[in-house]
Amino acid sequence: MRRSRSSRALPALSALLLGLTACLAQAPAADAAGRPHGRGSAAVADDAYWTAGRMRSARPQDDAVPGPVSRAGTVPVPPSHPFPGLPQVGTFFWTDGQNQDRSCGATVVRSPVRDLVISAGHCLTHAGAKKDLAFVPMYHDGLKPYGVFPVEAVYIDQRYYTLGSGEGARWDYSLSRLEPRADGRQVQDVVGGFDLMTYPGYAHRAVRLVGYPGYSDTTGPEPLDCWSSTRRYTSTDPNAPGDFLEIGCAGYVNGTSGGPFLVRASHGFAVIGVIGGYHTGGDTPDISYSAYFTADLSRLYAHAVHGDPPAGPAS
Repeated sequence: MRRSRSSRALPALSALLLGLTACLAQAPAADAAGRPHGRGSAAVADDAYWTAGRMRSARPQDDAVPGPVSRAGTVPVPPSHPFPGLPQVGTFFWTDGQNQDRSCGATVVRSPVRDLVISAGHCLTHAGAKKDLAFVPMYHDGLKPYGVFPVEAVYIDQRYYTLGSGEGARWDYSLSRLEPRADGRQVQDVVGGFDLMTYPGYAHRAVRLVGYPGYSDTTGPEPLDCWSSTRRYTSTDPNAPGDFLEIGCAGYVNGTSGGPFLVRASHGFAVIGVIGGYHTGGDTPDISYSAYFTADLSRLYAHAVHGDPPAGPAS
């Protein structure tokens, strides 16, 4: 089983929320990785910490949930191929409690605060226990072409914390607020961003799936790229209920969680899903899933934009 890697569309969520007033938030006293705030200090420290060697040695976050095997062989499975990546898509890096460097994919989404990225929920639970948690846009080959952005706060639906990655699979997504990089620039101003779309429908003929496999001699140091179609899949596992986006793309192994499902939009691409949900993204490397984006994600986006206190694990 895998991995924690790893019809009609409504208007993009970002467009719906751009008119919100008072959207800038009060920053918390410390960021999601427990570092004290100081203009640029966390970015400088994270940039120094995440050397090419450390990033290459990072291993996928592992939060797999036992369950029945996915329906490999029943959907089209085109090949994937490595490519240098997209500026808006990158990787979270952090060090866990066992001093192991970890990684998970994420994507910059447009917002009034210009500092939001979306990923899988299972990647970033217990964010406060992750050291040097930072986002590297378009990471590849040990490079940081657009610098390093520390994570300030992580927003995950409270039901995901309460129910876990199995019963809470329908909410396996997260939004994170990033601090500026060392020169003070926000991530959206540096690399741009994609629209975030809710209720996108399930059937799409052309969806681009981008994922960062865990580095190895077989997967190499670059992200994977694949175009395929999506459909609706209703889980038959009572321990992981819900309706999910399903896509066939070969070779999406450990590490690709959090990678985006992208469709063409008026401003480039829109994000309609992220690899995660229904056994944290899929039980085989060739079939991937995403939680379906609904009004629950709209509310989470609004909380993140306003800088409300994030939810957290039940005490």
